[in-house]
Amino acid sequence: MSTSSQIVALLLLALLAANLPFFNQRVLLLGPQRVSKSLAWRLAELVLLYFVVGGVGLAMENHAGQIAPQGWEFYAVTGTMFVTLAFPGFVYRYLMHRKH
Repeated sequence: MSTSSQIVALLLLALLAANLPFFNQRVLLLGPQRVSKSLAWRLAELVLLYFVVGGVGLAMENHAGQIAPQGWEFYAVTGTMFVTLAFPGFVYRYLMHRKH
């Protein structure tokens, strides 16, 4: 797999993982079905999935060569980007007016 295709795959994985907590009612896709999952659970899942996607990215970087050391700026930018990728799911869950 080429480097550019790995980047595209990682971005698609990040988009899917960032929106996953807002499109299901199960805790971590494995827990019991809930009527409504609280925002705190969704945010906790979002943080956990951020680290999962980061681990996949780290594994891809390790496979491609040497891992570059990162400072706090890297994590601030990637965390902000992950939250931005979660915006469509947040809008769907909390801001769209649906007929009941």
